[in-house]
Amino acid sequence: MIEALGVRKTYPGRPVLRGVDLMVQEGETLAIIGGSGCGKSTFLKCVIGLVRPDSGSIKVDGTDITRLTRESEIAMYRRRFGYLFQEAALFDSLSVWENVTFGLRYLTNIPAHRYRAIARDKLALVGLKDVEDLRPSELSGGMKKRVALARAIAAEPSYILYDEPTTGLDPIMSDVINDLILDLQKALGTTAIVVTHDMKSAYKVASRIAMIHEGRVLAAAHPEIIKITNDPYIRQFVDGLSQGPIKMKLKEFEPETAEPAGKGGGR
Repeated sequence: MIEALGVRKTYPGRPVLRGVDLMVQEGETLAIIGGSGCGKSTFLKCVIGLVRPDSGSIKVDGTDITRLTRESEIAMYRRRFGYLFQEAALFDSLSVWENVTFGLRYLTNIPAHRYRAIARDKLALVGLKDVEDLRPSELSGGMKKRVALARAIAAEPSYILYDEPTTGLDPIMSDVINDLILDLQKALGTTAIVVTHDMKSAYKVASRIAMIHEGRVLAAAHPEIIKITNDPYIRQFVDGLSQGPIKMKLKEFEPETAEPAGKGGGR
């Protein structure tokens, strides 16, 4: 279980998270939706410990990540997670199998001679074979996403965090990724958080959908409830309408940007 209470995060001059309260039950897939800059990806990075909240708590299986201070503690905590980055974030200089197993040397005690076999098995789970020795530059966008997903599950995590898993993909490949998310949840029994702008994806993969607006959770409910909600903010977003209450706030919430140079990512 993941339980966030009163999570706040401000980057210089701009509040992003303004008191997020959200619970993710064991075994469910929670989709987080919301406009650019609302704090979706920042919240995801707070959960995994890449960004430290200014206040509030995030408990995972009873462990409050905000109270962990030593790097060894944080590293041990992160072993529970797999993370699919928005742009796949593969290493161009490494082969596919080396990318998939990159984290094993830091997250596990698995001997190196088993890495290639593990990569082959995880690639098979995401529908790829005979690609172990290719380089990322030789892969299509959809293949890169699947390799990144194989890497996310290589250490057999309890939780998988997906940051915009269908961004940049055509509708057919997006649905392939959606099916993979569902298949992996069934096969591995993982708990997942999916950050997405893609409502078709959210409706398909999520057991619940939460919408963040202006740094707070407006609602968290079953997809069928979200579809019929009368909340004007949620209605405008899920229907993709330019007219509505969110439009009046757009100038105040520009897309999230990186922190000043030398201080790490801020999305």
